Amino acid sequence: MSTDEPSQTGEAHGHEHHEVEGPGYPTPGAMRTESEREKTAFVIALRVGMDVDGSDFIGVVDLDPESDTYSELIDTVEMPNKGDELHHFGWNSCSSSCHTEGLMRDHLIVPGQRSSRIHILDAADPRNMDIEKVIEPEEIFEHDLSAPHTVHCVPGGKVVISMLGNADGELPGGFLQLDQSDFSIDGHWEADLGDMEMNYDYWYQPRHNVMISTEWAAPNTYYPGFDLEDVEAGKYGDSIHIWDWEEKTHQQTLNFGEEGLIPLEVRMPHNPMETQGFVGAALSSNILHFWEGDDGEWEWQKVIDIEDREHEDWDMPVPGLVTDIVVSLDDQYLFFSNWLHGDVRMYDVSDWGNPRLVDQVWAGGNFADRQEIQGTEIRGAPQMLQLSRDGKRLYWTTSLFSSWDNQFYPEIGEQGSLMMKADVYPDEGRMELDEDFLVDFGDAPGGPARAHEIRWPGGDCTSDVWQ
Repeated sequence: MSTDEPSQTGEAHGHEHHEVEGPGYPTPGAMRTESEREKTAFVIALRVGMDVDGSDFIGVVDLDPESDTYSELIDTVEMPNKGDELHHFGWNSCSSSCHTEGLMRDHLIVPGQRSSRIHILDAADPRNMDIEKVIEPEEIFEHDLSAPHTVHCVPGGKVVISMLGNADGELPGGFLQLDQSDFSIDGHWEADLGDMEMNYDYWYQPRHNVMISTEWAAPNTYYPGFDLEDVEAGKYGDSIHIWDWEEKTHQQTLNFGEEGLIPLEVRMPHNPMETQGFVGAALSSNILHFWEGDDGEWEWQKVIDIEDREHEDWDMPVPGLVTDIVVSLDDQYLFFSNWLHGDVRMYDVSDWGNPRLVDQVWAGGNFADRQEIQGTEIRGAPQMLQLSRDGKRLYWTTSLFSSWDNQFYPEIGEQGSLMMKADVYPDEGRMELDEDFLVDFGDAPGGPARAHEIRWPGGDCTSDVWQ
């Protein structure tokens, strides 16, 4: 069975004890052990802020080592408009609905951060995708929302997208809900925003009736680029929010202050029994652990701290800038990227409250000894991460956001970014850069592009949630 199939049958993945068959896998362990090696990657690629004038696209990368086109960009699906700034994308359905009859994991929901345009792609054939529908920004603005970010399929045939701003690109943001059957807009997901204004990423655990959301800033704040004065003025986030999943209401805010400036990506264990998680605070360069206390209130502590480093070309110490995190399907390892320093780290989190550094790979950035691979300059540094389902291959791209790239790594805007890979040895707790794998998006058809988020046909560590 190829992992490029859009949906797995119940018979193939242990659903025979259920009366209905749906998409995905019944457990994280089933996804980790029963799926084959990833053979195709979908990669967001954008041309906003590039020297080349063109549309963003979804790149299709060949990951089959037996293929003649291994580690090559073999297809592109161009967006119909320019200036979208495609960012994070997700599936119409996933393992959260693995016991729901009639659903298929066969469409990608691809938002444009700057345009507020949402693209629906038919991905039933992963190597022959088509744009099926485009939700225009005017339809989004009618709900006083803009700047779509995280896409999650949720139980009940729905898709929920975090929205970072209102129709004017200011605060507050919110959540948009789509119907999976025809991708029509239901309206706002949330019934009550409470004191949430800023939004970014989110994760949910339906078994425990909880959702966690994080913060970036108003779109009009981060669109032009990063300005430290905006941080000092309180225009960037420093909190996460706890929600009642069923009632769709805000319950609690965990304020981190300076220990958690710009808390971006949030991950909870794949084991649906757990009520804890990690969030990476980008500017503070910390990993924060949060959990539900015995009294039902949520608590937090800093568990990893990346020290700022001096650099001769900087007027201030350089933060690591933790920009992405991923947890292995067995919940044993945490990986995260330090985009400004230039490394990706691997921690053993068998005890989530006491992570232990086991290895790191340096590639590009401001401090890595390695600034080339296969004779190609590493433009940028490890940023967006995706882990293979068996936990043995970690892939990353090197672009963050167009205006931020142009500030910190202007060469990306001129020559495009890269996709790279490390081989992971979970039994030994180590990883090693794969010298033979490189996808240079500077050579993309139509001109250089910025590679961003990565997804596998059949699901992955950052898109699937279990009930």
